[in-house]
Amino acid sequence: MNKVYLIVILVSISSLGFNQNIGIGGSVLYNIQSESFGVGTRASIYPNSTLSFVPQFSYFFLGPVKEWTLGLTLELKVVKLNIFNLYLLGHGGYNNWVNPESSALENAQTENWNAELGIGITTNQCLRPFLEYRYNIKFQETHLQLGLLYLFGCGNKGGSYRNKSKMKKGVVCPAYN
Repeated sequence: MNKVYLIVILVSISSLGFNQNIGIGGSVLYNIQSESFGVGTRASIYPNSTLSFVPQFSYFFLGPVKEWTLGLTLELKVVKLNIFNLYLLGHGGYNNWVNPESSALENAQTENWNAELGIGITTNQCLRPFLEYRYNIKFQETHLQLGLLYLFGCGNKGGSYRNKSKMKKGVVCPAYN
C-alpha cells in the first residue's frame, strides 16, 4: 500500500504548474554485469533549464535477474549545446528483487533500496532520444538506458505553444533555453 502512496506523490509533482515543461517516455535497459534486459517508463519535470525531476519505473525481466525499481532521479544539465545536452544524474528508489534466491550474494533479499549515479546525453527537441550510463552504488553494477522522451507543449519548431508568439523560428523547447 505504501507503494501506491509513493506513486501518487510522484505523479502529483506534475500538477505544480510546470505543464509546458513536462515530458513522458520509455526506455530499454541492459545490465552489463548480470546480462539482463528490461524496460522503463518515466516522466520528466523541468522546473528550470538546469534541473529535472524524473520519477521512473524500470523492470528487468529477461536474463538471470528479475527485478523492478520505482524511484526518483535528479538530472543536472552540465553541458548545453545547440543540439545535444550532457547531464549528471542521481537516482534513489525502492527495488524489488523478484528472484533473490538465484543470487550468489550473501543475504540477498526481495526488498532493497536503490541508489545510482550516472551520466546521460539527450537532444533539445520535443521528441528527445536519450542514452544514460548508470552505476548502482549498492550492488556495484552498471546498466545502460536507451530511450525516447516526448515533451508536452512543444510546437512544431521546438518551442512551447504558449510562448509561440514570443519565440523566433527554430528555437528549442524552453526547458533547455
